Amino acid sequence: MADALPPVRIRAFRVADEAAAVALWRDCGLVRPWNDPHKDIARKLLVQPELFLVATVAHDGEDRLVGTAMAGYDGHRGSVYYLAVAPGHQRLALGRRLMAEVEERLLAMGCPKTNVLARTGNAQVLGFYDKLGYERHEAFSLGKRLIPDI
Repeated sequence: MADALPPVRIRAFRVADEAAAVALWRDCGLVRPWNDPHKDIARKLLVQPELFLVATVAHDGEDRLVGTAMAGYDGHRGSVYYLAVAPGHQRLALGRRLMAEVEERLLAMGCPKTNVLARTGNAQVLGFYDKLGYERHEAFSLGKRLIPDI
């Protein structure tokens, strides 16, 4: 199966990737009206930017961004956000490869556990995480915005 995968390069996000990353998130339905994705990127670049990854494939002589994963580690556990794969590149194990790289980097930092949040409207992604060994926990996710984006 590895032969069927496109030659993918996973690397740290670069400022020049911003427009393509935000477009990808929009295409994948990850952008919400109350979150400014450009502000999310700017904030991430200030804290553990090495945990903001992109997947690229060569296309017409240029690297084309086809995936992202944004992660963080707070000393207790890791978290993963903005995992996205371009619709035309899904089901080619790119999400799995991005998650493997995130997990490897978190483990190298001493991170003992990783959490992923999935929106209730995105339940179809649960099977993907099940296959990666993520377990569903009996927990509520609560949030409070401290700095409004809009």
